[in-house]
Parts: sequence; structure tokens; C-alpha cells
Amino acid sequence: MKLVTAIIKPFKLDEVREALSEIGAQGITATEVKGFGRQKGHTELYRGTEYVVDFLPKTKIELAIDDALLEQAIQAISRAANSGKIGDGKIFVSDLEQVIRIRTGESGPAAL
Repeated sequence: MKLVTAIIKPFKLDEVREALSEIGAQGITATEVKGFGRQKGHTELYRGTEYVVDFLPKTKIELAIDDALLEQAIQAISRAANSGKIGDGKIFVSDLEQVIRIRTGESGPAAL
């Protein structure tokens, strides 16, 4: 089992969710976050005053997935989140030692 964490542009969330649903991934968690990478923020003009926005709005998606679906999930996220511009995001994959469904007590892949 793996934990896939992806940082994407907020307007790509629906496309990524649909792409993951198509491959059979069940259950994702999305969180509004702020951050920067190579973009290093940008300058904005507000009421005639220029200011620097260091942290840009992003969406963090997390999903626990069986090893058999991992490559499909990575491809689905990459395809759906890609705009071809800087700041499209990153995907991180971590080993998931154990998963337990609280309601039923199921554990392992059955709990996904």
C-alpha cells in the first residue's frame, strides 16, 4: 500500500478527482495549502500598491492506494494536473505501513 500526495493547482482539482475515479481509486482528501517552488511567488498590484506574494495557493491531494493501482494513479494525476506551465505541482509516494477502517476494524488493503 502507498500514500500518494500531490500538490496541484487549485483549478485542476475536479479534473484530477475525475481521473482518479475513472481508474477505480476510492477516497481522496483535498486540502487548501500555500507554497512555492521554482515559481518563487509573484508581484501583485492592490489599490495602487505593489506587493510580493511569496506563497501561492495550491491544493494538496492525499490518497491511500493499493500497489497494483499506483502507476495508474500517478499517470492519472500527471495527465489531469498538467497545464504545461511552471507550478503544475509534484507527486510524492510514500510507503503505507498499515491502514485501519475505524467503523469495521478492517485492516490492510481491505480497509482502502
